[in-house]
Amino acid sequence: MANVSVAAEWQLLYNRYYRKPEIYQMRWKHVDLSRNKVACASFGGPIAVIRDDSKIVQLYAESALRKLRIFNSAGILLSETVWKHPGGRLIGMSWSDDQTLISIVQDGTIYRYNILAELIEPNMTMGKECFEQNVVECVFWGNGVVCLTEGGELFCISDFKTMKPYKLAHVPGLTEDDMLQPTCLAVREPQYTMSGNVEVLVAVGDEIYVVDEDEAQTIRFDEPSVEDSEMQTDDYGNLIGPVQKMIVSPNGKFLTLFTHDGRVVVVGMESKQIAIDYSCESALPPQQMAWCGMDSVLLYWDEELMMVGPLGDPVHYFYDEPVILIPECDGVRILSNTSLEFLQRVPDSTESIFKIGSTSPAALLYDALDHFDKRSAKADENLRLIRSSLSEAVEACIDAAGHEFDVSRQRALLRAASYGQAFCSNFQRERVQETCRTLRVLNAVRDPDIGIPLSIQQYKLLTPVVLISRLINAHCHLLALRISEYLGMNKEVVIMHWACAKITASPSTPDTHLLEILLDKLQLCKGISYAAVATHADNCGRRKLAAMLVEHEPRSTKQVPLLLSIGEEDTALIKATESGDTDLVYLVIFHIWQKRPPLEFFAMIQGRVLARDLFIAYARCHKHEFLKDFFLSTGQIQEVAFLLWKESWDMGKNPMASKGSPLQGPRIKLIEKASNLFSQTKEHTFESKAAEEHAKLLRIQHELEVSTKQAIFVDSSINDTIRTCIVLGNNRAAMKVKSEFKVSDKRWYFLKAFALATIKDWEALEKFSKEKRPPTGFRPFVEACIDADEKAEALKYIPKLSDLVERGEAYARIGMAKEAADAAAQANDGGELLERFRKTFSQNAIFDTLKMPFQGVS
Repeated sequence: MANVSVAAEWQLLYNRYYRKPEIYQMRWKHVDLSRNKVACASFGGPIAVIRDDSKIVQLYAESALRKLRIFNSAGILLSETVWKHPGGRLIGMSWSDDQTLISIVQDGTIYRYNILAELIEPNMTMGKECFEQNVVECVFWGNGVVCLTEGGELFCISDFKTMKPYKLAHVPGLTEDDMLQPTCLAVREPQYTMSGNVEVLVAVGDEIYVVDEDEAQTIRFDEPSVEDSEMQTDDYGNLIGPVQKMIVSPNGKFLTLFTHDGRVVVVGMESKQIAIDYSCESALPPQQMAWCGMDSVLLYWDEELMMVGPLGDPVHYFYDEPVILIPECDGVRILSNTSLEFLQRVPDSTESIFKIGSTSPAALLYDALDHFDKRSAKADENLRLIRSSLSEAVEACIDAAGHEFDVSRQRALLRAASYGQAFCSNFQRERVQETCRTLRVLNAVRDPDIGIPLSIQQYKLLTPVVLISRLINAHCHLLALRISEYLGMNKEVVIMHWACAKITASPSTPDTHLLEILLDKLQLCKGISYAAVATHADNCGRRKLAAMLVEHEPRSTKQVPLLLSIGEEDTALIKATESGDTDLVYLVIFHIWQKRPPLEFFAMIQGRVLARDLFIAYARCHKHEFLKDFFLSTGQIQEVAFLLWKESWDMGKNPMASKGSPLQGPRIKLIEKASNLFSQTKEHTFESKAAEEHAKLLRIQHELEVSTKQAIFVDSSINDTIRTCIVLGNNRAAMKVKSEFKVSDKRWYFLKAFALATIKDWEALEKFSKEKRPPTGFRPFVEACIDADEKAEALKYIPKLSDLVERGEAYARIGMAKEAADAAAQANDGGELLERFRKTFSQNAIFDTLKMPFQGVS
């Protein structure tokens, strides 16, 4: 009898059964769908209702102000707001994939609302041209819209996330004759087209155009027969004739047309072949058309709903109130003033169990459970009959349970599956558990207070993640949290959304009390981002609450930027330095640097070693003046002096600091200033003296460059300055440098000897050697001549060397082996020099001539 009562509700369309169970009795009051514009979201989503301003309606006990009201699928009011937007009449509204309500008014302005009827800023527009021509019709799909203007132009937004409108190609003849105004529009979504772009189907007269951004093409769906081929001409018309209404199938492969003569024609978009051709009793176009899954098409006129399939007679349903058809992936929801029904094809598993007279294994298993409950022996008899097909029977019962909306029937089918599973050793037992989990989730969201009547197929297509997202957007946080825990999903998203919503909804709650409430829930999820919640609190004007929340954020990378944004620079600096992350420390330093006065900034970083060192390292390269102020404020005078000295060197690298440039004056002043600063500290006496002498040397070199007009002195050493003066013949200047810097006589002789040898002034060199006995001996003269590769000049001074070792080495350097051997033999060094010469000259051709002298000496 149970099978009979279930199957009695079905309707047969050719060989396929359809059922139309009532999901909800609508709980709203005084809502007449015929007086309102209605937008229903797919996947059991919310219903938006607003009074239709294109109709003259009688106002009962209601305000003249239009209100946008949002209900769940059970008719429970979720939110409402007064509609007071300019822009003309409301042309259309629809829900996007992320449950944002898109509303388009006459001038092309787009207003967006969330499920709580909160306006989402900023408002968008379809463009200037659309504004000038006015919108007369719009067709929505999942995440886009196409608008038709009074001028016959088409404008499209293919993605509501980017909101970039663009104009489609012009339809030929659309504005040439008023009789050729389009009778209907349909959209083929981008994912179903070859080009990947939106295709708009426009019916104009006898023609149907496929319009995209680039072109508008005519399509013909019914080709002429072979017999008519002789009659075919180039302008062969579309045999379907003028179309009054059309819709595209959910998969984009078929197009349903309602023609001028009352025919329902379904044709393939690619094959152009007719799949269904049914003539209705009336040529009056239906108010609504919708696909019921992929198996049939629904047409609705006043008080009549007709379902047409590929074969057989149509099925008729009659209503005494207006209805709205809401297409779903596996059926159609039928919304009326009083109820919500779901029309779908009966699943094969359900049909095999409940079909009248069914003897399938699943039906026998379901019947066996009934006998088992009655303690009848026939239960065992049924099991023996289906033993070979028991696993298939169990699977069918599980599948049928998943497709049921009635909880008692779900329970009975699952009990039958469990009963059969006990006698089926090779069946995967997790299958029953998985279905039970899914049904518990579905039953929870189907509750009228939640009002999301998902089927199991819709649930799998939607995914649990998206379902939870929709629940939290509707502020059903408790249910979303329980589902997340039950399915083992991450709870962080739910708890964070709840925390943000709680802050928004509690403007009068004290911060400390609200913090306790928030922490009690936030601590349920490890690793949750307190910084994100604190950011929301700051955006809501609860800065103190935000500061208290961010204290619980364990990740410095999220904590520090938020502390800066809420003005807690001191705390941010502490947290950044404690983390040891130099990038974070620099972030805080630069932020405080811009916000605080210099002295206050210096005081903040002085006590933080890492922050101070990083600041100094950066400022040394880029901000010298600011770094000087820092060192002066902290009493580090020597560091200021080092900076001044470095600046003087940097100034010397300036290409203008040459040839007696005035830049040398400031350089000298900087060095003198550094010397004075060094002199103020006992520990830097050497640096003070060095800076003083450096300034003195620079001044002399600058004077020399001015007098000689040659940029060869500045930044050279004292030795090079003296040598250069002698080379240039300016002995007086050389003597001045010698006396100013107290150059010793030994160094003086070396410098002058090498300088004279450089210019090859051998007479002056000889004269200089005879002025008085050189304090260093004649070694500087010998080495200067040898370096200048003048052996003859060197021989003038080598005999005068008093040290025999030096004399022998000098002879050896100019290649005079015999004289070198003689000097080595006379040297009192134990024969060490002689042995070294033996090894040196043994590799030379002259060695043979020196062999005997060497042997004689040895």
